[in-house]
Amino acid sequence: MFTGLVQGLGTVAAVQPTGEGVRLAIASPLGAELAQGDSIAVNGVCLTAIDPANGTFAADVMNETLRRSSLAGVGPGTEVNLELPLRAADRLGGHIMQGHVDGLGTIAEITQDGFARIVRIAAAPELLRYVVEKGSIAIDGVSLTVSAVDDESLSVSLIPETLERTIFGTAELGRPVNLEVDVLAKYVEKLVGAHR
Repeated sequence: MFTGLVQGLGTVAAVQPTGEGVRLAIASPLGAELAQGDSIAVNGVCLTAIDPANGTFAADVMNETLRRSSLAGVGPGTEVNLELPLRAADRLGGHIMQGHVDGLGTIAEITQDGFARIVRIAAAPELLRYVVEKGSIAIDGVSLTVSAVDDESLSVSLIPETLERTIFGTAELGRPVNLEVDVLAKYVEKLVGAHR
């Protein structure tokens, strides 16, 4: 379980095709906190750490994950958001996240608004149905509050701290982003549908 509070950035050091997917090698100081088999969120995707040592770790990414997430497009030098799983004694500062990406969105517009930056993300209707204004969403593993939503997109407002600590600081138009909608909305829809 994750909260969407990014703990550090990592840099993809290598991408090795395996035939079953790819193995990513990622360099980050957070690698020193990992043990073999630990979970870590990479751009919001829950992966299993392999061979953590000296500030690096590897992770296998299966084809299903590559189809659903932006990890299919990473290469050596790509920066990624990293978060270690929530501990029972930790503060829940973001929102409950599973690290299970629901689909991709695309950065459609970036606008400066005082010290904040508004980022509009185009997304499919089947994802947007779970998004509400002032609700929570995870974008590339960052817990954010939705500032606006319509039939084609959602917007979030980013403060300087978020821009500095995450890959949103270098966001560009057209970049694909991982979206994880609020899991509670999906459960409610299923439960309500079962009673019709």
